[in-house]
Amino acid sequence: MIRRSLSTRVKGHGNSLNRSFSSTPSRGEIRDVENLPDRIIPQYQESRTSDLLSLQWPSPPRNILCIKKEGAPNVTESLLEYAKHIHSNYNNVSLIFEPRVAAQLHKHFPFPIYTASTPLGLPAKVDMTTTLGGDGTILHASSLFSTTLHVPPILSFSMGTLGFLGEWKFTEFKRAFREVYMSGAGAGSPLLQDQKHPHIQTEVDETGDIVTGWSSIRGKSMGPTRSSKVLLRNRLKVGVYDGNGNRVIGDNTLQSADGDVHAMNEVIIHRGKEAHLAIIEVFVGGRFLTEAVADGMIISTPTGSTAYSLSSGGSIIHPLVSSLLMTPICPRSLSFRPLVLPANTPITLRLSEKNRGRELEVSIDGRRRSHGIGIGMEVRVNGEHIAKGMEWVGGVPCVMRGTKSGREDDDGWVGGLNGLLKFNYPFGEQ
Repeated sequence: MIRRSLSTRVKGHGNSLNRSFSSTPSRGEIRDVENLPDRIIPQYQESRTSDLLSLQWPSPPRNILCIKKEGAPNVTESLLEYAKHIHSNYNNVSLIFEPRVAAQLHKHFPFPIYTASTPLGLPAKVDMTTTLGGDGTILHASSLFSTTLHVPPILSFSMGTLGFLGEWKFTEFKRAFREVYMSGAGAGSPLLQDQKHPHIQTEVDETGDIVTGWSSIRGKSMGPTRSSKVLLRNRLKVGVYDGNGNRVIGDNTLQSADGDVHAMNEVIIHRGKEAHLAIIEVFVGGRFLTEAVADGMIISTPTGSTAYSLSSGGSIIHPLVSSLLMTPICPRSLSFRPLVLPANTPITLRLSEKNRGRELEVSIDGRRRSHGIGIGMEVRVNGEHIAKGMEWVGGVPCVMRGTKSGREDDDGWVGGLNGLLKFNYPFGEQ
């Protein structure tokens, strides 16, 4: 159960914990995220020397969501170490966990932690997300914000199987978090003291200068010119419609939301348990393209081009190329090849009346929608529009790790192809 107040009875303390948040933190308590202040939305600045963006916090981030890989004891131990480090070294930072993880770990913390009864409560509260796991953990973290345009920056530690999306090694967690937390901060600057955020503790030193939430952190500020670099990954917008063009409203899961759902990797239509090939009518830009006879169809982002689409023969696309990739799954025709389309091209996949199977499965970023699509129903896909300017809107901001080359414009993509995917790796060589 999530507590909205400090009325939790903790062993050895009786009912003595009925007091305000400013008093001594209680051990093993789980609070509701509704008690936290609303999130801080950072700015992203373009650079003349790099396609990556610079992360700029208007004030220190305070609500950190931690997502971990399931069924991995070593990851759980690392998460405990990470959380305790943040609590010990960064004032006014609250840690948020998913309900099951909070219930599992809260007894290990000598301070309160937070959770949300449903993922719908997270977008308004989370400043930044940390993932400990593989690519699937990052996709899961992104899916928690699939119905909002402002996705918090994601700091990912590679602790999974492949880790093509994971940027940092966990041994670097102290440096990594500090870089993100301090990104764009100029220690002691009155500009950083924002009256809208009274949670930031302020003091006045002997010289009369303001000491902000940033300048209270030990060590030197990175400065506004040494900000963390962010790769803004494109997403898809996905909607499901019936034969009359009416939006199909599913259950209360994110994959069955009332409006469009955003996907970081791909949307997949698959025949599932049906024994017969699916027959799917494909429309591009409002015009009929073809009738696909295949196991299914994949519409992926450039990020998703190295996932299921790659295994199905699709091209590899750089994540900064604004595009959509349409890949058939085991098509009957040998001439049906993958297509790369502009990101703003609307794609419609309609289940043909010729189908012998009556329903196809629909999955978004690896999670199956509660209800599939029947005869005449459509899945409409389009690239998410990313608004540039002082306030960037759209996409998934992923915090990048400095590359071995030391070049500011190196996003690590080529290194990932060679090191992880073994691109064009010669046979017979170790």
